[in-house]
Amino acid sequence: MVTQADILEIIASGENSKVEFKRDIVKNEDVARELVALSNMQGGVVLLGVANDHTVVGLTRDNIEEWVMTLCRDKIRPAIIPTFSVFKDVEPGKDVAVIEVERSIYVHSLYHGNKNTYYIRVGSQNREPTSEELARLFQQRGMFRVDIQPIPGAKVQDLDQRRLKDYFCRIRQQEIPDDGDDAGWRTLLFNTELIVEDGVTLSAILLFGKNPNRFLPQAGIDAAIFPGIEKDYAMVERATIRGPMTPLMNQDGKILETGLVEQAIDFVKRNTPVTATLESGRRIEKRAYPDEPIREAIVNALIHRDYLLAGTDIELAVYQDRLEIISPGKLRNGITPDRMRAGTRSTRNEVLKDVMRDYKYMEHMGMGVPRKIVRGMKEHNGTDPDLIEEGERFVVRLFAKKQPT
Repeated sequence: MVTQADILEIIASGENSKVEFKRDIVKNEDVARELVALSNMQGGVVLLGVANDHTVVGLTRDNIEEWVMTLCRDKIRPAIIPTFSVFKDVEPGKDVAVIEVERSIYVHSLYHGNKNTYYIRVGSQNREPTSEELARLFQQRGMFRVDIQPIPGAKVQDLDQRRLKDYFCRIRQQEIPDDGDDAGWRTLLFNTELIVEDGVTLSAILLFGKNPNRFLPQAGIDAAIFPGIEKDYAMVERATIRGPMTPLMNQDGKILETGLVEQAIDFVKRNTPVTATLESGRRIEKRAYPDEPIREAIVNALIHRDYLLAGTDIELAVYQDRLEIISPGKLRNGITPDRMRAGTRSTRNEVLKDVMRDYKYMEHMGMGVPRKIVRGMKEHNGTDPDLIEEGERFVVRLFAKKQPT
């Protein structure tokens, strides 16, 4: 809540991603546009009665609160109810109105000229979002699920029938249609959200696709081994890990063809040292990184990454002193690294989560991060993993050994 003491400081600081100045003689759609952009991003304030050059010009309209509340209902879809205040004599004889909006749970548009137009705040400017940015806005609010969006050009024949049979028969232990029963298979895949009326979904391609990268270039892991503690062109090994997420197994649960998770773990194993010690006359071998924390971090990256960020792979980087798994996309729905350590759950891609949980890749109660990553590394070598959100990516960092204090 803006106070009288805040006003002059806000004006002196100027416009930014959360502050906009406006004279009150502007058209109602101009104010509505600002409020839409702020609400769609992080919220903020519009100061009426202040010019762009920071000059306090004061209010000129009668019944300005009614004018603001009316435009918030008539020019914004869905309507918003802002906090409205008038501060008297910000400069002698000149009042300033403050309209405050929070980050909304909805995605708002400006309704003008018989059409709806979306806006976002970028720095101190408003702009129309790209189709990808708009989709991500809806996704962040839980109003759009990218995991069940149809992939253009993908057909049921692009799915690995062997993996589908293994999943439904062995994992889910249910009856499946005969091989020639196309209608039966379509019903089964539709009911499990692997296909929709418009085609094969993103989840189906990622989980069971014969060649996921044909349709989704970002569906993979870019893995590299560096000789030192920084990225270097002189890599020890680099691999582009591709394929479906799920493995193909026989009836005994033996892996016949690996999925992305197993490929990534194998890459780490063959490129990290094993130390051996003698305990009570027995040779005990210990890897730099145990399987469970690596598996959990990789599975989380595959399930929770933002697949709307096209052309960006998950990164798996092994350095001399640490291992990093970098997942594209911000954390969603108020999740923070601290909340993840506490076991807070929030899923961006529900179908991916459900299927990978069926394969027992993840904890049912969302406790994989605190139990497998944090506790697992502490028990292994006494280190505390880093969980870091950096702009449009999330980093899990495991340490090879305890750092000196």
